[in-house]
Amino acid sequence: MRKLTVIALAAAVATLNVAAAQPIRQTTNDWRDAFRQLEDEDWPTPNRERRATGAPGPDYWQQDVDYDIDIHLNERTKVLTGTATVTYTNNAPDELDFLWFLLDQNRFRDDSIAVMTETVGGGGRAASRVGGSMPEGMSAYSVRRRDRLENDGYGFNITAVTDAAGADMDHTIVDTLMRIDLDDTLQTGDSVTFTIEWNYRLIETQVVGGRAGWECFEETGDTGGDCIYQIAQWFPRAAVFSDYEGWHNKAFLGRGEFGLEFGDYNVSITVPQDFIVSATGVLQNPEDVLTQSQRQRLDEARTADEPVFIVTPSEARANERRGTRSEATWEFFAENVRDYAWAGSRKFIWDAVGVEQDGEGEAPDLVMAMSFYPNESEPLWSSFSTRAVEHTLDVYNSFAFPYPYPVAQSIAGPQGGMEYPMITFNGGTYGRPVEDEDGNLSYSLRAKRGLIGVIIHEIGHIYFPMIVNSDERQWTWMDEGLNSFLQFEAERLWEEDFPVRRGDPHTITSYMVSRNQMPIMTQSDSILQFGPNAYSKPTIALVILRETVLGRELFDEAFRTYARRWRFKRPTPYDFFRTMEEVSGVDLDWFWRGWFYSTDHVDISIDRVIEGTLDTQNPAIENALDAQVEAQRAESLTQVRNRENGLSTYADSNPEVIEFYSRTDRHAVTNRQSEAYERFRDGLEAYEEEIIDRGDRFYYVDLSNQGGVVMPVILEFTFANGETDLVRIPAEIWRYNPVNATWVYRTQREVVSVELDPLWETADADRTDNYYPPRIEPTRLEMYRSSSNSSTMMDDMDRRVTRDDIQDRPE
Repeated sequence: MRKLTVIALAAAVATLNVAAAQPIRQTTNDWRDAFRQLEDEDWPTPNRERRATGAPGPDYWQQDVDYDIDIHLNERTKVLTGTATVTYTNNAPDELDFLWFLLDQNRFRDDSIAVMTETVGGGGRAASRVGGSMPEGMSAYSVRRRDRLENDGYGFNITAVTDAAGADMDHTIVDTLMRIDLDDTLQTGDSVTFTIEWNYRLIETQVVGGRAGWECFEETGDTGGDCIYQIAQWFPRAAVFSDYEGWHNKAFLGRGEFGLEFGDYNVSITVPQDFIVSATGVLQNPEDVLTQSQRQRLDEARTADEPVFIVTPSEARANERRGTRSEATWEFFAENVRDYAWAGSRKFIWDAVGVEQDGEGEAPDLVMAMSFYPNESEPLWSSFSTRAVEHTLDVYNSFAFPYPYPVAQSIAGPQGGMEYPMITFNGGTYGRPVEDEDGNLSYSLRAKRGLIGVIIHEIGHIYFPMIVNSDERQWTWMDEGLNSFLQFEAERLWEEDFPVRRGDPHTITSYMVSRNQMPIMTQSDSILQFGPNAYSKPTIALVILRETVLGRELFDEAFRTYARRWRFKRPTPYDFFRTMEEVSGVDLDWFWRGWFYSTDHVDISIDRVIEGTLDTQNPAIENALDAQVEAQRAESLTQVRNRENGLSTYADSNPEVIEFYSRTDRHAVTNRQSEAYERFRDGLEAYEEEIIDRGDRFYYVDLSNQGGVVMPVILEFTFANGETDLVRIPAEIWRYNPVNATWVYRTQREVVSVELDPLWETADADRTDNYYPPRIEPTRLEMYRSSSNSSTMMDDMDRRVTRDDIQDRPE
């Protein structure tokens, strides 16, 4: 058996913000209760805000924050200038003397906590190296990025904070946060209105990084070029004030995303006149910014069978490089959203289609799925982007709730993947075709599937966490993990054998035995391997929970209940855990402990299988079995060698010593045995006779838990006739001993082999000990040569599809 060792990072883990999951220390043995209830020691005590059932309580509350914003983009200087009138309503039982707001662009100041604490190998884009070793080099990207951070003056410039009467309000900036001191204490149920004025310089996303910014294609004229602007974290946003933490005022370090409050937004966006703008919410003045033909196409798209161009490729090409100095204002309204983002460019093609759904409550019966992208993204985006949006809505609605907003949008641009209410940024390297030497644009299969995957993921984020408003700064997995799980389900329903990145259990095993693994319940900024920890491991945990532990019916009802209970509210992990248990009716504390609170892994071993049959006491049967066993036993090697060497026995030379016993078959039935058997049968009850005569075989399967995570045991028994039987044993098999267990399988057929986890559904990290008898494991060995020749075979994922391969859609 190959042993896999997990080396605990004891010193690091000791400082993590992870709920304790260790049993009380034992002094007489090393026994541990893998089924100890988390409710008793680790989870918060239920209260009137959050119930033990996982549901919001009768006194649940959250704040309301409404915004009226005017924003202006200076295309030449790449500066945003804005004014926001904020109405903050205090629904908390607490009186408030000050309010905290998020200034996330301050993350890019050269003296910010984020910039000052960047480390090599700390999860950023710098290459990792062993601490204390001599660095081998510095990338040009890192140098260029550092130049921008030090010289370009990024971050918010707050020019005024004034009350409703226009008087200045005291405010203090602390890294990526701003505290606004109130003149009067804000009582429960009261509101306060004030105005914030600011400006800041937009970052060039592909140079500096971040979740928003600009990308220019060709420098022309005074405008600075044909650019795409994706604008997010662009205004001072109210920080969360919650029942379980109070003010959420941890600085933004670049990874742990944004906890926010819901509210209504009226937003006016002033941009160059030839821009097309996409934004959170519904356009309020189409007659001012769209042509009559574009407005007519938008209306037609609502009932169309396939996406319709609102702004055609030819119209987008005509807009490019105009360099107009005139401006236009786009007005949008968004109701009950927790954030706001927008994008603008004169390069945008725009297509849309109406998606019908079974509206529920205030959810609309028709959602407009839309995509905005440049000609450089063709022919890929017009073929797949809006259709991927449509597919995502259909799948997520079935798992969660009807989509509650009127629009869902996918935007191509510099940002590789980020979500906001009603709008997502899905650009970067996803879906940007390449131009060959003849000027033809084409895309690879990898690019197509990458684009579909990122759109599903980001549109899915509108459900989690833009509607189910989890705390991303503290528990990233509640955002990324739950959404990646649903992304996996949606990708599996897109087409057969879609190459998913995350979801199948066997894909997580290498991470689960790695040295840098951390519990899922780790604060976002402290995670070492962010993708596996926050995305992959919780995704696969939920897949296993659905397919193996609970089954689809119980899981789907519980998950749907969680989503509907907490839409437009702020759940914690404990609300999720409790809801899944309460609705499914299955205790899952052992599962949460193993998968979410520990760094143990799954590795169950079949150590031995023993076949047992009942002693019938029938000498005809038992003596024959003895003879069979003896015949199967290897003959004495000494006796074989004696015969081979021609040696004879004494009896061969003296046959007179062969008497009665030597001539009698010692396995023959004797009279004494027959009489004893008759007496035995006479003393049996009828049910005992039936049991003995049935001829059951009992297979004792010795199991050991090598990895530490207790899991259901799935065994497939193969019989001598080739038939099989799959048996699913609940995880409670480990309740008396989480390390060793023996399970008995009864059958009347002869078992020839046993396999553990035959469908590869539990993320078992070492499959070499999953077979009995053990198997020889095949592997492929590479033959090394003194000089290697590069392969000329084309990877199927890199085959190119051109415009000619796609059915043209009329503009």
